[in-house]
Amino acid sequence: MTSSRGRSGEFDRIAAFVRHFARAQVPVGVGDDCAVLPGPSRGCELCVTTDSVVEALHFSRAAFSMEDIGHKALAVNLSDLAAMGARPSWFVCALEVPDWVDDVKLAGLARGMSKLARGADIALVGGNMTRAERLAITLTVAGEVPRGKALLRKGARPGDRLYVSGTLGEARAGLVAGAPAALVVRQLRPSPRLELGLLARAFASACVDISDGFAQDLGHICDASGVGVRVNVDALPMSATLRRFAGHRARDFALSGGEDYELILAVPPGRAHAFERAAERSNHRVTCVGEFARSRQRRFVDDRGEAIQPPRGFDHFAP
Repeated sequence: MTSSRGRSGEFDRIAAFVRHFARAQVPVGVGDDCAVLPGPSRGCELCVTTDSVVEALHFSRAAFSMEDIGHKALAVNLSDLAAMGARPSWFVCALEVPDWVDDVKLAGLARGMSKLARGADIALVGGNMTRAERLAITLTVAGEVPRGKALLRKGARPGDRLYVSGTLGEARAGLVAGAPAALVVRQLRPSPRLELGLLARAFASACVDISDGFAQDLGHICDASGVGVRVNVDALPMSATLRRFAGHRARDFALSGGEDYELILAVPPGRAHAFERAAERSNHRVTCVGEFARSRQRRFVDDRGEAIQPPRGFDHFAP
């Protein structure tokens, strides 16, 4: 769809941009959570991603502390590594710094980012800093995965079980005025599911992380794999806090709210029970919410079988 100003949506614009470039001769190029490149040794490959957080678009000075901003800038990139089943290795950081960011604020940004980096065992190896009108942080992050073992979007097959990690909708609800602290923290300090991504390599056939909303990001697996899906929306995992606070809106937040940074996984039926047991032993919450289908249809239904239309997910260039 094109807006009145002639601008298409985010993914159409990405496709239009990359058409100008020759296809890269790498294991996995444009179109997944990370590019997959030859690794430093014969037995491994390198998963590389880049993402930005920008003032007034991804965060506000009123709601986010500098430590929150630093944490989130790294977390959203680490979530892409989690979706590939990669172990974090290194990152570079490009900062666009406006005049209101003094040395004290810059130190706060670094503290939030470095604390998460230590927890994820990932090293800052370089970057750039420039003056700008508003604060923006762009990271390029890399992680290692055994050769041929990266989780991709294109591996789902008809009959595979559809799983999602954690609980959904809380980050979106955290933006609503008066939201409880438990919901606000999911917006300010997302937790990339790195350990679950490593565990899932032994079980899952496809994976994607949830940045733009469950329904929209699930569509990436369907598109890449050439499959459809049937989702029971009443099975979507939601916290009691979200249900109490959001009421009838809770399900819409879970379907399309975005920024949960949970994982959507396709798991072959023969591995599903073992995956659930392995996740439980490692204290990872995973919930089966549907099944992939041969038909290209994407059906969202409730417990009564009635069709549900998910709200639209996030799109940077939506009209």
